[in-house]
Amino acid sequence: MIPETPQFPALKARALLFDMDGTLVDSTAVVEELWTDFARQHGIDIDELLDYSHGRQTLDTLRRFLPGSNGDLARLAAGLEAQETTRVEGIIEVPGAGAFLGQLGTTPYAVVTSAGRTLAEIRLRAAGLPLPEVLVAAEDVIAGKPSPEGYLQAAAALGVDISDCVAFEDAPAGLQSAVTSGATTVVVGTHESPLTKRLSRIKNYRGLLYVDGFITVADGR
Repeated sequence: MIPETPQFPALKARALLFDMDGTLVDSTAVVEELWTDFARQHGIDIDELLDYSHGRQTLDTLRRFLPGSNGDLARLAAGLEAQETTRVEGIIEVPGAGAFLGQLGTTPYAVVTSAGRTLAEIRLRAAGLPLPEVLVAAEDVIAGKPSPEGYLQAAAALGVDISDCVAFEDAPAGLQSAVTSGATTVVVGTHESPLTKRLSRIKNYRGLLYVDGFITVADGR
């Protein structure tokens, strides 16, 4: 059930910033299958792991659930990420994402993801979405989400002040990252927390419009 939120306001945006998984790309089935297998192998509570991992870099999740294994974490992370690159069946766009991106024309936009660059490109292509000119991936930042580093880097690469950007996010770590960066932030999907109470929300991109520098929703959406 989508939480009730105030009427979607017209949001001015000189540039748009998007998370990937759960925001532009629906990869839920693939991600949950991979982490479920991993959790069983290591005796980790799967619900707790999934709740924490959403929106975070793989290495950060491993540090949380396998403390004291620093020597092996990079190898484990690389192995998990290699598996992810081969699992594309069932990956689709979040409804309306491609059509919305198609409305942007020459308006600059970027993808800011906790996935590695290769995996991000594979998933975007699998979902039938274009590759952005600016893609900030896991290897491009020192600190992953919830740090705002990725969003600040993306805005700088686009040549737009972060305060003139609208960011779309779906997960706790990513939402904190976007809000802290100073971007106007929109929740995509159902996640609810104290942070989201003051944010605009969309279920998906169907009916979302970008006209004359403003993001709005179609009448009757």
